[in-house]
Amino acid sequence: MDVIRHFAHRFRLLALLRASLAAGAAVDLAAAVTLLLAPAVPGRALGVSLAGRAPAVLFLVLLSALLLAMLSALYAMAAHDPRRYSAIVLVAILGRLTGAVLFGALAVARPGLAGLWPLAVAEAAFGFLHAATWIPLRV
Repeated sequence: MDVIRHFAHRFRLLALLRASLAAGAAVDLAAAVTLLLAPAVPGRALGVSLAGRAPAVLFLVLLSALLLAMLSALYAMAAHDPRRYSAIVLVAILGRLTGAVLFGALAVARPGLAGLWPLAVAEAAFGFLHAATWIPLRV
């Protein structure tokens, strides 16, 4: 009976990992589409105005959207088969946790960017959830 319980636990971890990766892919894709179609919307939500910015800033926003869309596709592949794409899962964990630290540090350093706190919390939540469900599967 212990063997059945062990494999049931591993199956639940795998299902939760797949769901968290799929949710992360959906969130990143939604952010990418929003940045492409209406870049001012996330800017307002984060307290950063794009009005009157140099074209280079808009280019960087669009480049960020492209990179987010590419990450979303990679996370979707990893959600489909986390064992095969385990390197992507590791990159997702490290990237999300690093992003959380950087967003938090920027929000602390520049109080005008307090809108970054929700992003920091979301990145940390995804990073810890990915790690908590992936690491036990690796043992």
